[in-house]
Amino acid sequence: MNSIVFLFVLLKSLIHYPQPAGDVWDEETRLRMEVRAKHLEWERSRLEREVEQLSLKQVQPLELTALAVLLVLVLHLWFIGWKRSQRREELEEENNGANEEEARNVDADEGEDAGNEEDAENREEDNSDDGNAPDNGNAAANEEGDAGNEEEVGNAALHEEDDIAREVNSAIANAENINDGANELQGEDNDFDDNVGRIVMERIQWPVQDLQKGCEWTTGLMDKCIAYFGQVLSNSFYPVLQRAIGVGSAFEGWSPREQDVVYRVLIPMTPPRGHSFHLELDSAGHRHVRNFRVRVQLECTCTSERQAEKVLCFLHHPEEELRSNQDPSLLHTLCTDSYLDVHKTARWFYQLVRAVWPALPQSPTWHLKLLPSRRSCQFQVTDGTESFRIEMLFGVRRGDSDVFVSSQTREAYTPSTTWPETYAVAETEFFKHVARQAPADSLHLKCLQFFTRLQLGFSFSTYATKTIVMHLLNAVPISSWRRRDLLLRLVDISDSLRSSLQAKRLNHFIVGNRRLPRDIRVPRDVQMGKPNNLFHQLAQQPDAHRQAISDYQVLRKCFKRILLGEH
Repeated sequence: MNSIVFLFVLLKSLIHYPQPAGDVWDEETRLRMEVRAKHLEWERSRLEREVEQLSLKQVQPLELTALAVLLVLVLHLWFIGWKRSQRREELEEENNGANEEEARNVDADEGEDAGNEEDAENREEDNSDDGNAPDNGNAAANEEGDAGNEEEVGNAALHEEDDIAREVNSAIANAENINDGANELQGEDNDFDDNVGRIVMERIQWPVQDLQKGCEWTTGLMDKCIAYFGQVLSNSFYPVLQRAIGVGSAFEGWSPREQDVVYRVLIPMTPPRGHSFHLELDSAGHRHVRNFRVRVQLECTCTSERQAEKVLCFLHHPEEELRSNQDPSLLHTLCTDSYLDVHKTARWFYQLVRAVWPALPQSPTWHLKLLPSRRSCQFQVTDGTESFRIEMLFGVRRGDSDVFVSSQTREAYTPSTTWPETYAVAETEFFKHVARQAPADSLHLKCLQFFTRLQLGFSFSTYATKTIVMHLLNAVPISSWRRRDLLLRLVDISDSLRSSLQAKRLNHFIVGNRRLPRDIRVPRDVQMGKPNNLFHQLAQQPDAHRQAISDYQVLRKCFKRILLGEH
């Protein structure tokens, strides 16, 4: 049956003539041609093996009939082409003969007129007497004859092409009727782009970890932790902890690493009773990073509602009475100079996790190991067969938006009272927005995962590649991220990285982006602000830019080797 499919493909390749192409090909076309060549080489080897195997067993009568019919169709098409070529040659010979005869007649007439001028004058006088003008009818007739011949040739060629088209359509119909299951056997292989996408998918080594399972397990654990945190802190003046929000690559559905996947969550904090949070932009920081400080301010609780709760007012009650009858305020626990301290808050989270862990339902079967960190709470849980690494970040929401100031750092050293603005929640919401619109077979996360894994060891950050993919997802319809588009989308990512490196500029996806989906809420100053340049260091440091260009050239070679299946 495979031999029938092979001959059917051969038949279609004879019918469909290749389209003309320009001398200059873009990178995507070159890659497609190289992948096609590799694929054809692989198909040739496979067909040779099938022919050898076919020679060792008896060919079924149906296959013999199909082979014979296909061979007859191929010979018939060849005969039509040969007949067409013979017809053209005959028409050309007839036209050439007519032109030569006409030329000889013209020469003879000119010689006769030159030898007897007097006779010519007499003829002209006679013609003048008869009232007849010089006869140009023969030339006009010849011209009309030539035009008629040319039109006849053109019409004949058109008729022949129509005949061939009808024969081709008939041949295709007959070939498709030979075996009703031929198209089912080929399936998506009839689509070259989809076939290329399948080959590329097979050549890429994808991670095997179950991110969805890890995210669900982490979410369940965090929900239990937040519930117990609320019970422990119900009568204190520590920050009120809200439900954890999954952020980062794992919760977005991809991961750059096979091992050491970090399940990162952000826990929003709101001020306790008698306190308020005020975000102050730190203008002394880097101009490419927006840093804030969280100023904690005491609020009056001398109201009837607060008095019913037996809460003493930190502003109007004596300090001695406050110390003896009430827990200390947030200013005296987690603050430095009236500003919320990240390091103190991180240590407080470690104490909470250690205190509530024995009460959690996971504690009997899972072992807890706390990991060191100054600006977050990191720990690892294992049960002997599975292991999850979790990082708890904490922050304060900006209004009702998806933008926070968080404990996560971006620089080598960040002061303890500095809270960088983070867009992790907004970016996670963007991937959720894309997932709601994406078809079930969308490969946009596969594209992101492939490139982030490919660039490990180079000078490009994972966040830069993620930003490029988010820009493309916002510009290219999500329906164009299927398997048939895989090669084109991978080339788009590579080309976007190259052009950004050459321009020394890569705009942030959230900041200054006025084309964000409406369901992603960002403050107006963030959306209308000037886009941050993630490659600003390349513009300031020529050595870093040269290194980045060199790394890209190596990465590009690795990219092509994977696509072409080379080792």
